Amino acid sequence: MVEMILKKIGELGLVSIIRGVEEKAAVPTAKALYQGGIRAVEITMNTPGALRMIEEVKSACGDKMVIGAGTVLDAENAAAAIRAGADFILSPTLSLKVIETCNRYSKLAVPGVLTPTEILTAWEAGAQLVKVFPARVFGPEYIKDIRGPLPQVRIMPVGGVNLENAAEFMRKGAYALGIGTAMVNPAWVKDGNFEKVTQAAVSFAEAVAAGRA
Repeated sequence: MVEMILKKIGELGLVSIIRGVEEKAAVPTAKALYQGGIRAVEITMNTPGALRMIEEVKSACGDKMVIGAGTVLDAENAAAAIRAGADFILSPTLSLKVIETCNRYSKLAVPGVLTPTEILTAWEAGAQLVKVFPARVFGPEYIKDIRGPLPQVRIMPVGGVNLENAAEFMRKGAYALGIGTAMVNPAWVKDGNFEKVTQAAVSFAEAVAAGRA
């Protein structure tokens, strides 16, 4: 199960972060992302109605996409998200209890890390993908530096990744990129401009492909 989730994320190399949108817009947003090539989405737990949104998107798109829960701070929220249908759990911080919960239910844990010690601690605890956050602090070169002594670790930069630096993050060894408002801008969603979401997804997919070439 975890390998399948990893593969799905790695195919395109993008996870779209849905934060701050209304519950009624969750499925249309996910479908707009799918049209742009996205196969992995994250719904943050600090979005009102997040658990229902996970359930709805999983029901509507779960055979085509993997659905993650983001901003998960503890094991209780991780378990609730998994019960709602989440395939992977992302955190802004390193919680060994969250990793343990994900491993127990064969879901992918993606803990938030920054330092080499945190990265290795997460990996040794069973996290097969780590979220370097906030990535803007050190930029793409940091990914290359980390992968020197830790080449076995799959890294997903999040926070400050945009169209200008996405390709460079991939060139430096990122496994995937987490993209927030640069792909799903709540203002676009509120106005019903889902075509902007689709186009942003296409643009980021092109940037990732360029970085991998």
